Amino acid sequence: MSHGEALRLHIGGTEAKEGWKILNVQPGPHVDFVGSCTSLAQFADGSVEEVYASHVLEHLGFRDELPQALREIHRVLKPGGLCRISVPDFETLCQLFVHPQVPADQKFSLMMNMFGAQEDAYDLHRIGFTADFMFSFLAQAGFGRFRRVPCFDLFNDFSKAQRFGVPISLNVEAYK
Repeated sequence: MSHGEALRLHIGGTEAKEGWKILNVQPGPHVDFVGSCTSLAQFADGSVEEVYASHVLEHLGFRDELPQALREIHRVLKPGGLCRISVPDFETLCQLFVHPQVPADQKFSLMMNMFGAQEDAYDLHRIGFTADFMFSFLAQAGFGRFRRVPCFDLFNDFSKAQRFGVPISLNVEAYK
C-alpha cells in the first residue's frame, strides 16, 4: 500500500462492506489481504484511517503475538486514527458461568464463548480480556486514548452478542 492511500481495515472479517478492506488469516470470497494481524508489513506507516477487529485478538498469545499485533495496528494508523476492538468479556462470562440462575446445560456453551469453539486451528482463545487488561495492552502499544463502548453495530458480528440478556463483548475504541 502506498503512503498516500488511506483505508479502513477490517481485521478478521469475512463480510464485504463498502469502504472497508478485509485482512484475514484465511482466504475467502471477500478477503482482500491474506495475512496475520501480527505482521502488517503490507501496509505503510500511517496508511490506515480505521481498524476494526471483532473477536480476533483473543486468539493471540498474550506474551508476544498480542503486543506485536497492537504495535502493528498502532503503526499503520494515521495520527488520530481509530481502532475498534471487540473481544469476549472474560469477567462478564465468568460471572454468568457461576450465576445460580444460568441453567447447567448452558454452561458448556458459555465455556466455548470464553475459550473458543475450537472448530478449526484458529478458533482457540489464548487470553481472557477484562477492560483493565485491554487498556494496559493498548497503553503499552502506544495508544493514548481509549474507552469502552456498548457496541459498534458496523458488521454482523459478535460485538453486540448477548447471553441471558447480558452483553458478553468488551468493545473498546482506541485512538492513536
